Amino acid sequence: YQLKPPFFVVATQNPIEMEGTYPLPEAQLDRFMFNLRVVYPTIDEEVQIVKSTTSTRTAEAQPVLKADEVVRLQELVRGVPVADSVVHYAARLVAMSRPGQSQTVDSIHKYISYGASPRASQYLVLGAKGRAILAGKYHVDFADIRALALPVLRHRLVLNFHARADGVDAETLIGRLVKAVPQER
Repeated sequence: YQLKPPFFVVATQNPIEMEGTYPLPEAQLDRFMFNLRVVYPTIDEEVQIVKSTTSTRTAEAQPVLKADEVVRLQELVRGVPVADSVVHYAARLVAMSRPGQSQTVDSIHKYISYGASPRASQYLVLGAKGRAILAGKYHVDFADIRALALPVLRHRLVLNFHARADGVDAETLIGRLVKAVPQER
């Protein structure tokens, strides 16, 4: 059954260490554009959460945008220009996450079983377009790509035993990638 646009999914995932939590297969994880880490609320925020969810008051959701407005915003984001050099940078960043690539850095690839797919390059550029608009810019720059590297790549790198043994996580490797990949084509 085809749903009307806009269609997108927002999902939560408990830490894998929690009982009853099972990892999603890499093929499913790859379909999520971002992996955002949500920190615990402050004490004041938690007090507000408790008060609002344990009282007789019920929350009422109000629409912020209509479906056609969301579609127009999506089209606006897709229309943001990106220089070829910035697209090449995003593609090189993703390609360098893959073991066996000639330009891969040893301090990165020795910890990765599988790197990010081309979908990561697509999402890096698309997310960077959205970030540029939110910042009031008329085009995407290298900083937009770098800023999106962590949320776009963190769930796409499959780390190996060496990474676990050496205490190296995806965030560390993505930081190394960003430092290792030159901005120029």
